[in-house]
Amino acid sequence: MDTSGIDTQALAPTGALRAAINIGNPILAGLDPSDGQARGVSIDLAQRLAEHLGLGLSLVIYDTAGKSVEGVTRGEADFGFFAIDPKRGEQIAFTTPYVLIEGSYLVRQDSPLTDNAQVDRVGRTVVVGQASAYDLFLSRELRHAAIVRAPTSPAVVGTFLETGADVAAGVRQQLEMGALEFGGLRLLDGHFMLIRQALGVSRDRDPDLTAGLTRFVEDAKASGFVAHALARHGIQGAAVAPPG
Repeated sequence: MDTSGIDTQALAPTGALRAAINIGNPILAGLDPSDGQARGVSIDLAQRLAEHLGLGLSLVIYDTAGKSVEGVTRGEADFGFFAIDPKRGEQIAFTTPYVLIEGSYLVRQDSPLTDNAQVDRVGRTVVVGQASAYDLFLSRELRHAAIVRAPTSPAVVGTFLETGADVAAGVRQQLEMGALEFGGLRLLDGHFMLIRQALGVSRDRDPDLTAGLTRFVEDAKASGFVAHALARHGIQGAAVAPPG
């Protein structure tokens, strides 16, 4: 892995590499029910980076993307794994993406909605996870439908059912799990957004850190490490991002 140009003291001033991990996105990270430990593609990448820098790894766990962003900007963690978004870009400097994830809509079986373009209508409500990439995107893009915010992304489907909203929005695989759990639900075809997942550091850090982490990401993709991590964790529906 190419970690050239990464100043370990600048990236990890405490002497250990502190990685912000959002367990609210099941594509990238989650807690293993057998032992409560964090597992996933994000953790694999964090471990790989720490190994190549010769540092110990400390995982700083958050249950939402918004809290993970705040943790990095407050200095609780040295870097994190985030969906690239212009709003977050005010606080976070991103690498090139390593994974692409679909953002999809979920409705009830008897819903009249059959197409993504039908969602943004007056009188309709869409449930998203608070401060998630979908929240940020739809807050900009929806012109007519109202947004209801669940406390976390995993709570979206439950909030959708409890509130009687018209649509739930989120990671396609997470919505599929909700549809299986509750029944009587279906996903609309296609996706309303394609999320580019990247590494990120606080924007007030040395710009050379972002450049160095970008080289690491590009090497992780080119070497097959990201593809193998997706396969190892049984992730379906996510794709390795193209070369940056």
